[in-house]
Amino acid sequence: MSEAVNSRTALRICPLCEATCGLVLTVEGSRVTGARGDREDVFSQGFVCPKGAAFGLLDGDPDRLRAPLVRRDGMLREATWEEAFAAVAEGMAPVLERHGGEAVGMVLGNPTVHTMAGALYPRLLLGALGTRNLFTASTVDQMPKHVSCGLLYGDPDAIPVPDLDRTDHLLIVGANPLESNGSLCTAPDFPGRLKALRRRGGTLTVIDPRRTRTAALADRHVAIRPGTDALLLAAMAHVLFAEDLVDTGDLAPHLDGLDRLPEALREFTPEAVAAVCDVEPAEVRELARELAAAPAAAVYGRVGSCTVPHGTLASWLVDVLAVLTGNLDRPGGLMFPLAATARAPRPAGPGRGFTLGRRHSRVARHPEAKGELPLAALAEEIDTPTEEGEPIRALVVSAANPVLSAPDGERLDRALASLDFMVSVDPYLNETSRHAHVVLPPPPPAQSPHHDFAFNTLAVRNQVRYTRPAVPLETGRMAESEIFARLVLAVSGAPGADPATVDATVISRTLGHAVQDPHSAVHGRDPEELAADLTGADGCERRLDLMLRLGPYGDGFGARPDGLRLSELLEHPHGIDLGPLRPRIPEVLRTRSGRIELLPEPIAGDLPRLRQALGHRPDGMLLVGRRHLRSNNSWMHNIPALTGGSNRCTLHVHPEDAALHGIADGQAVRVKGAGGEVTAPAELTDAVRRGVVSLPHGWGHDRPGTRTRHASADPGANVNQLLDGTLLDPLSGTAVLNGFPVTLSPAG
Repeated sequence: MSEAVNSRTALRICPLCEATCGLVLTVEGSRVTGARGDREDVFSQGFVCPKGAAFGLLDGDPDRLRAPLVRRDGMLREATWEEAFAAVAEGMAPVLERHGGEAVGMVLGNPTVHTMAGALYPRLLLGALGTRNLFTASTVDQMPKHVSCGLLYGDPDAIPVPDLDRTDHLLIVGANPLESNGSLCTAPDFPGRLKALRRRGGTLTVIDPRRTRTAALADRHVAIRPGTDALLLAAMAHVLFAEDLVDTGDLAPHLDGLDRLPEALREFTPEAVAAVCDVEPAEVRELARELAAAPAAAVYGRVGSCTVPHGTLASWLVDVLAVLTGNLDRPGGLMFPLAATARAPRPAGPGRGFTLGRRHSRVARHPEAKGELPLAALAEEIDTPTEEGEPIRALVVSAANPVLSAPDGERLDRALASLDFMVSVDPYLNETSRHAHVVLPPPPPAQSPHHDFAFNTLAVRNQVRYTRPAVPLETGRMAESEIFARLVLAVSGAPGADPATVDATVISRTLGHAVQDPHSAVHGRDPEELAADLTGADGCERRLDLMLRLGPYGDGFGARPDGLRLSELLEHPHGIDLGPLRPRIPEVLRTRSGRIELLPEPIAGDLPRLRQALGHRPDGMLLVGRRHLRSNNSWMHNIPALTGGSNRCTLHVHPEDAALHGIADGQAVRVKGAGGEVTAPAELTDAVRRGVVSLPHGWGHDRPGTRTRHASADPGANVNQLLDGTLLDPLSGTAVLNGFPVTLSPAG
């Protein structure tokens, strides 16, 4: 029988970016040969980007690891799964016995949050290791937003998103969703939603030092000087107070600190910020007035406004502007999604609040944020001895490549080589995992189930979707959930135990708490009876069923017969629409006051640093990063269809700056920063403003010992090597990756 006869289709939610689009895969035998958008998907409705269309190529990348690797005699060699987990237990035990859990660290990369296992198991692994040394991609990306929301609302995960489909005015700061597909705002077909805003007569304003594809679509593009977003937003808030444009509407009873904001922002006049931001005072006032006059308006700030010296203040001011114009928690403004697996709503009232700096990093004394230490501090936490505490001697890395994604990868590269033990959960042997003693490869996406635990908490419409594996696990593969469960057991000293006990323990513990909670739908019931009622093909599905049934739309184990459970979700393979976003204040607030705390102490304490920036305008060139539509972080550069064309590692330079520095189009340019220097070909373009150059992130695939043939053939330059790791936003510990000074010179 020919292979074409065996061709079939299968549904899969795309895991390649935060848009979470529904896909229809064409499968021939066990191979994915095509992918298109699922027109029946309740959320994405057929939209697909080039990454999703290339799903099959990424899924079948021949460089993906297909068996575990264990280091023997200095070389990584294929091993059985039993040998690999035995090696984990053998390698981790002496570190834990001699130095304790604080000598172990964990690093979680961006792809971790795109998998079910990545959402369900890392915290269990941290607990089994007994460590608090957690480093994630958040501190080179979005941690300022978590911190500002934690301080405002008492919950760092209560992040309001722009209600894109109902807004009349959208102000975008440091984001390029036409290339990135959006982040911290899950919205399939973000470009189509922006075009729909324009068609219905709405206004799109973009603040960005580059004329990105998003900026080119806008009614107004403000080419701000990099790193000054917080100053501009503060000046806009100042104008709202000065011109009596503040109208908080229904939020008034829920606000604390509104009366102190005018004085806190008094010095940030449009005239005071103009010279630093390169935005005329009249334009600052127009931006504020337009925001206040719109029937419904939303402000959206992302990577460009987060990875700068005042990232937390900029993120805070995004929400402050929404409050001052009455656009927080109202249709068309900023709204709080409610995911199906979220905790069921609680009665409104004061909570425990959010605290920064409950502990500090050992070497530079960076405060933790949301339980995490800065990724930029990882190298020094490994290679620098101090009298206080143990250096990190062992590391667990999941889907992370900090040698490329964190500042000063050269130092981190050396530090990783010095570890006593390292285990990496990664499909590739990349610049980071090449240092591991054990590499545990998860299966390709088509062989894994998918539900978006994190991204549904950021979705612009409430919905729930789940797809089972489109292709059965190949012989010799292991499900990612089982990999993590076995890791938990291996570091606990029980590598041969049944991995199902890990999920069973979580279920038992969760139900034990739920039946004692007077606000729970299962209060007072028998947890063993409830556990027996769960359905699912494995422990991972049973945990999903548990979260759905206890969640805000769930059936409460029969308490709400029409409620949601896994079996119903399986009956709706294209998802279930749960309706548009709706107001959630005061229910969402968990501050100690039970109100929105507009001027929390850490923010007030950081404002003097922002005031100092009013008189600081360094000369020279500033560098900003950029995203590519066809790739998302370093691990996609190994797919030929997703590289080439516009997706190249080139240095964008304005033609006038190029002439000033004697640089020709296509010429190799030496770029030097505080952490080192890199060389990249110049691409002359007026899409970047004068005084600014741009390099994309995630490149630099030139180290030996990796197995990414296509990426290594065109390695590009690692932009983060220009940084030495000392530039951080102090509140969030987020690395400054945008708006830092560099020097240029022709190479050769």
